[in-house]
Amino acid sequence: MNDRSHTGEEDLSCRVQELEQRVAELTEALDASNRELQTFSYSVSHDLRAPLTIIDGFARALMEDCAEQLDAQGQEYLKRIRIASQRMGNLINGLLNLSRIAREPLCPDTANLSEIVRTIEMELRYLHPERSVLFTIEDGVTAQGDRRLLRTVMDNLLRNAWKFTVARDPAHISFGSCVQEGKTAYFVKDDGAGFDMAFADRLFIPFQRMHQGSEFEGVGIGLATAHRIIQRHGGRIWAEAAPDAGATFYFTLTG
Repeated sequence: MNDRSHTGEEDLSCRVQELEQRVAELTEALDASNRELQTFSYSVSHDLRAPLTIIDGFARALMEDCAEQLDAQGQEYLKRIRIASQRMGNLINGLLNLSRIAREPLCPDTANLSEIVRTIEMELRYLHPERSVLFTIEDGVTAQGDRRLLRTVMDNLLRNAWKFTVARDPAHISFGSCVQEGKTAYFVKDDGAGFDMAFADRLFIPFQRMHQGSEFEGVGIGLATAHRIIQRHGGRIWAEAAPDAGATFYFTLTG
């Protein structure tokens, strides 16, 4: 009996050592991945952003100083160069933001999501005073999480709703909370362009878009960023929609 017990203890000790070794290996692999991600971010920031800044600067200088020497086609080409370089700049910023979010430590706190939504609403109205958008915001909705990152989630979801309701006059956007499968879920709902649920699995993949770039601006990084933040909070994010019938984005913050 003692021999059997001793053998069991040795076996358990070996398994513990194996697990500890595996944890150490995974930790080292994670640290290496984070270092690679940091190197990538630095490379993107310096090696790609600098040439874009130069391209945009020269194009702007040509438009300002040499416009009279260019025909309509030449001016149109310069305009397209500036638009393309600025779009690429936005894409780079989105990539850098996504990589930063993946490695920054969380700072848990109580976030008043209702107040955050109202602040973002005011910002959107200031930027687009010509739009007629009716907001419905549930009072007193709070959540536990990193306040700054949760603001990023709400900013991305609300700007998404704002963008895809541009054809509505007036448009309707609402924010609130509900219970989904026994858990508190938060939602942003709009009556905009919507999308086909057959393609819902592409929603949160970087650079995947449900609509043509000529229809709606953007680089396809906002929802991927929101998805990454929600994942880091142990929650999930999903959507329900139909073409030309709006969309509702839900998220939870606990697994």
